[in-house]
Amino acid sequence: MRKAAVIGGGAAGMMTAVLAAGEKTEIHLYEKNEKLGKKLFITGKGRCNVTNDCPTEEFFTNVVTNPKFLYSSAYSFDSAQVQEFFEAAGVRLKVERGNRVFPVSDKSSDVIHALTVCLRDLGVMVELHEEVSEVLHENGHVTGVHLKRGNRTVLADAVIVTTGGLSYPSTGSTGDGYRFAKELGHTITDLSPALVPFEAKEPVCKELQGLSLRNIHAEIRNGKKVLFEEFGEMLFTHFGVSGPVLLSASSYVAAALKKGELVLSIDLKPALSQEQLDARILRDFEEAKNKQYKNSLNHLLPAKLISVIIERSGISPEKKVNEITREERHSLVCAIKDFCITLVGLRDYKEAIITQGGVSVREVNPSTMESKKTAGLYFAGEVLDLDAVTGGFNLQIAWSTGYLAGISIPQ
Repeated sequence: MRKAAVIGGGAAGMMTAVLAAGEKTEIHLYEKNEKLGKKLFITGKGRCNVTNDCPTEEFFTNVVTNPKFLYSSAYSFDSAQVQEFFEAAGVRLKVERGNRVFPVSDKSSDVIHALTVCLRDLGVMVELHEEVSEVLHENGHVTGVHLKRGNRTVLADAVIVTTGGLSYPSTGSTGDGYRFAKELGHTITDLSPALVPFEAKEPVCKELQGLSLRNIHAEIRNGKKVLFEEFGEMLFTHFGVSGPVLLSASSYVAAALKKGELVLSIDLKPALSQEQLDARILRDFEEAKNKQYKNSLNHLLPAKLISVIIERSGISPEKKVNEITREERHSLVCAIKDFCITLVGLRDYKEAIITQGGVSVREVNPSTMESKKTAGLYFAGEVLDLDAVTGGFNLQIAWSTGYLAGISIPQ
């Protein structure tokens, strides 16, 4: 009977163990925490965005790093199959805006419970409070793992590294997998926090903290070069900017931001052209022609933004609306259509949903998730140099790569 050791009881690790378990393979799942799925528990704000109910072709367009590597795994175990798996395991699912899939109960604990029951029913030996300190190897093949507690060695024919990245270190993601991979000759690409808020230079963000804006268009530029643009929601914070659009942006611009500041341009009224916005402002001004400028924008902008836009427009707040010139209106239009903020950095791993970078996929077989350098060594999930935008795509990567590793081990 073959024996396999899975290191890490997160999404990828549990899925790998479930698929690998069987009459021919004895599976040991080592988790250093007191319970399985600690990071899975907090995903989707505790609701667990299981996957995204989109066609597989569309899935690839939402993968930021190395989408081609995922062709085999994503077609082998796609979103529809993931949903079938969890429904069969007793988790009723629902599809929400943006094709995001959640448990009907809105409880991530239901997803973890379903996987835990599968592990138990399949005879997987789940060993909690067990930290692996080293992956053992000999003559180009893994031979087992060394456990910290009790200074024990456990022999194994296959070892699967599913330790996650560096994000949310409080959940146990401390980069162990990168060390194991490096010790076995693998390349680790540059690591950075991803799906993470930005820090900004301007104090205006602190002034606007708590303000959430829907239906804005965000564009991030490096000089004249546009690095990222998207419609959606954003949030001002005491340190800078966050929200779905900007979390996704962080994955695309992290490398450029390491080299220097970038400019975020927010179009607060993307549905209107400059001419249409000017006409709208003219109508509002006509209704408020005897009011002061500072009291004329309440139909156009959220209350918190008004004083900031007034300042950026360069028009005196005390000026009567009927005295505002066409040139001054143009300045107001620009302040609304090109609200600029200087991005100076990303928040750290404590606030990052995922880690960008990881084990180089060039050194991993995309059809089996087995290492090309060490026989019997497999990788799945976030430890690999794979990442996607928000919306259930990162968990889909974990399920798909875990599935391929799982079905490949018994063979």
